[in-house]
Amino acid sequence: MNRQRILIVDDEPFNVDYLEQELEDADCEIFTASNGEEAIEQVRAHDPDLILLDIMMPVMDGFSVLKQLKAEAETREIPVIVISASSEMQSVVKGIRLGAEDYLPKPFDPTLLHARVAASLEKKRLRDVEVLYLKSLEREFEIAREIQSSFLPSSLPELAGYEVAALFKAAREVAGDFYDAFTLPDGNLVFVVGDVCGKGVGAALFMTLFRSLIRATATSDVYCSTEELTGMSLSNRLQHVVSFTNHYVTQTHGDANMFATLVAGLIEVHSGMLYYANCGNPAPIVFRGGEHIASLAPTGPVIGVMDEAQFLVKEMQLLPGDILLVFSDGVTDFVDPEGDFLGEKPFLALINHQAETAGDLLQSIQIELEKYSSGAKQFDDITLVAVRRGD
Repeated sequence: MNRQRILIVDDEPFNVDYLEQELEDADCEIFTASNGEEAIEQVRAHDPDLILLDIMMPVMDGFSVLKQLKAEAETREIPVIVISASSEMQSVVKGIRLGAEDYLPKPFDPTLLHARVAASLEKKRLRDVEVLYLKSLEREFEIAREIQSSFLPSSLPELAGYEVAALFKAAREVAGDFYDAFTLPDGNLVFVVGDVCGKGVGAALFMTLFRSLIRATATSDVYCSTEELTGMSLSNRLQHVVSFTNHYVTQTHGDANMFATLVAGLIEVHSGMLYYANCGNPAPIVFRGGEHIASLAPTGPVIGVMDEAQFLVKEMQLLPGDILLVFSDGVTDFVDPEGDFLGEKPFLALINHQAETAGDLLQSIQIELEKYSSGAKQFDDITLVAVRRGD
């Protein structure tokens, strides 16, 4: 373990000698400076764990040193004990207000000196341990973010006559929102936007479960015989995907009390017929000719709560030029600097209905949301998927 480092800053050689002698048994490295400028140089060179700082010094006094140390992120956390005569309490108070950890009165009392030095060094040690722990957490979150990103589609389907675009922005290191878009073996398009309850790691873990279940159930016959799957109508196939996902989560992970709102859709690419199940999610929007012509209201409850829940699948005809916009509630829960939520109606008002492509629509929404937030911290994950049927 590295020895802790103490910097003594005083323009009186007698005080420096006394402090060095008193601290020689503390198993610390001692450095000295006779004025504020030398003190700053020593800090840069040795990164001390504690500074004993005289207030009244030539060239640069202790107040100036404190201001500079506390103004820089690299030195802000170094504890400082100010040294001042007992009659100069105003200076002591000023030093504490500027960020000093403690103070030592002159003449020095050996017991008080050792007690305050030991206490300050222990606080610094604990702070260093905390910083290392936080760095390890940051790395763990970075790994979790990378893994979670791998559960989102690396690319979106490219289909003749259709355009698919997505916008995803997590509010934290990991997210509870998810989306997906993929084609079935028959060439038809499936898309999903979901939002797991809660935030943080728990929501992120269940996000991967929901997304994986939906894709696996939709694209394989593992959970349904090949004959049954191929014989299903598209509407029944989508209903099977949603119902099986709900059944699995409630039966296998019911004790976790985790659920998700989601919209799952299946588009028959040849005809443009849209089949959809809205499970407690904000209503997707359909634009036609620059006009908002439909909102796809919920057709069933959230996923993962009731094993016997019924999920209806409804349908709508998408015409050439139509754009379908699906989004999570993090979009309408966007906040401004005063903490006011955007809300559904204002969100609809800011959408550029004249956007000619799905990508243009999402880009315009992102710009408007950034204007609304004016730099305020994002409250919730935001996820949008837009599908446009070509002219």
